[in-house]
Amino acid sequence: MTANNRTGRAASALESGWAAHRAGVERLLASYRAIPTDANVRLAKKTSNLFRARAKNTAPGLDVSGLERVIEVDPATKTADVAGMTTYENLVAATLPYGLAPLVVPQLKTITLGGAVTGLGIESTSFRNGLPHESVLEIDILTGAGEIITATPDNENADLFRGFPNSYGTLGYSTRLKIELETVQPYVDLRHVRFHDLHELERAIERIVVDRSHDGEPVDYLDGVVFDAGESYLVLGRQTDEPGPVSDYTGMNIFYQSIRHTGPATKRDRLTIHDYLWRWDTDWFWCSRAFGTQNPRIRRFWPKRYLRSSFYWKLIALDHKYGIADRIEARKGNPPRERVVQDIEVPADRTAEFLEWFLAEIPIEPIWLCPLRLREPGPIGADSDRRWPLYPLEPNRTYVNVGFWSSVPTISGQPDGAANRAIERKVSELDGHKSLYSDSYYDRGEFAELYGGDRYPELKQRFDPNQRLLDLYSKAVQRK
Repeated sequence: MTANNRTGRAASALESGWAAHRAGVERLLASYRAIPTDANVRLAKKTSNLFRARAKNTAPGLDVSGLERVIEVDPATKTADVAGMTTYENLVAATLPYGLAPLVVPQLKTITLGGAVTGLGIESTSFRNGLPHESVLEIDILTGAGEIITATPDNENADLFRGFPNSYGTLGYSTRLKIELETVQPYVDLRHVRFHDLHELERAIERIVVDRSHDGEPVDYLDGVVFDAGESYLVLGRQTDEPGPVSDYTGMNIFYQSIRHTGPATKRDRLTIHDYLWRWDTDWFWCSRAFGTQNPRIRRFWPKRYLRSSFYWKLIALDHKYGIADRIEARKGNPPRERVVQDIEVPADRTAEFLEWFLAEIPIEPIWLCPLRLREPGPIGADSDRRWPLYPLEPNRTYVNVGFWSSVPTISGQPDGAANRAIERKVSELDGHKSLYSDSYYDRGEFAELYGGDRYPELKQRFDPNQRLLDLYSKAVQRK
């Protein structure tokens, strides 16, 4: 094939991608116009990565079926134009052939780019790259008023650009995002560093985030797991192009179990970059144990295509719909269980304090740790204002995301959501923040103070003047 033919085919594919995207946007707008004016506007998605119950909606939803593709990857500028409902699984599949990846790739394959921006996402590059919305250069947003507008850090819609993260579709839905990409190497060398003391773990996190290295080796990826107060690990990743044997955790072997060791302080491992990015997805971190799939006798016969987070989520959705787990507990004579599925952030220097409290009060383990800092201004589309009003982390301060996903027995006489309420109080006491993808119990005043203050109502009035979209409190706390 000649160079001219290759160029022609590339140009044709590019135009086809944009044409398909434009058709998808038109389908979206047509579906918006079909929704009765007295009904709330919602997505017509069949799947979700939210873990809070939502009220049933009888009105038709927004048709986003044409907004699920990568429109263009530009390896020269290290950017990509991506439709809002594109999953990270498909986004990574489009960028890795160029040796590129999004700056932050959330752990689960079916999380969408638009969802990670409007609902926040995080992963092991967040200590150096911040959160997914910080690598967005511009966004096309369908507002509550039914208009598609483009928001950038410095155009007339800059307020919406900054207020969109953590708005959970209450200010609009992204139809296209232009994002930065970074170069990645084909392999990741891993070091699993064990700690016997949570304060020692905390000090190591703070040091590594600043130095970007540990024991003389660079650190490109950083997260960790706490099994109990005397057994915790940091997982340090280093990019490399050196060929060599790699591990496989997509079958019988389980990644989080491979971290644990009793020998020397550090255990080494190695993965392809693809398998590293999705290392948690096969077992939904460790939550697949709830379905018995970590039992070798079951796992051996469990279809490999169902060893992924999206399938486990479907099982959880069935449980929520029919109350299966509570029925089983009732037959055993046990009380119902309270779902405690949360990600919170606390300042790094309060990490050990929170973990000690949590391990004493909430019987859930393991616990995931993911350090993060708001991103330093970069060369592309950077601005000096790095604050995001609906999730106001402080610039130049290290936080640690703490993730825990399980349930605890309810206690007679305690209010609904007692464990979650206690966690909310502790997080606020430690000057932290809580993600809103799951159950929340704040009163309206405290919620407004934590998530946007006066800025949110101003944005809501400007971009959704007729209140076609639910407000954030209604969605996150009242479960509407």
